[in-house]
Amino acid sequence: MRIYLGDSVRLRSSVFQQKTGRPVPFELTDPTREALAVWLAKRGLRSSDWLFPNRSHVGEHITTRQYVRLVGVALTGLDPAAYGTHSLRRSKVALVYKRTGNLRAFQLLLGHAKLESTVRYLGIEVDDALVLSEQTDL
Repeated sequence: MRIYLGDSVRLRSSVFQQKTGRPVPFELTDPTREALAVWLAKRGLRSSDWLFPNRSHVGEHITTRQYVRLVGVALTGLDPAAYGTHSLRRSKVALVYKRTGNLRAFQLLLGHAKLESTVRYLGIEVDDALVLSEQTDL
């Protein structure tokens, strides 16, 4: 994942899902970009370096478990008992879906290959689908 280009932090990037190997796009908000710019300058990182390098294994990145310990949910200001890194992953895209009803956008943002996976992940029930259908006149 490359989050910076030249001297600036990109507006968007993507990560490759470990399970599927598919790219999943994401945006970097202005506050995130500002924080990353400070982090990059402080660490003196180059574009070929990992954003969060592993101190124990030179040339490697931190593990998911290390990330959870370092960043965790507490830094977001949310209750750590109510949220985890996985629920945070889907929170924003769930809000996008609720606001727009765009299931395809939800699918793309999560990197799902099959629409069935997205529907199951979102927890859409038949009743929800019927309500959406009833709101559309042809």
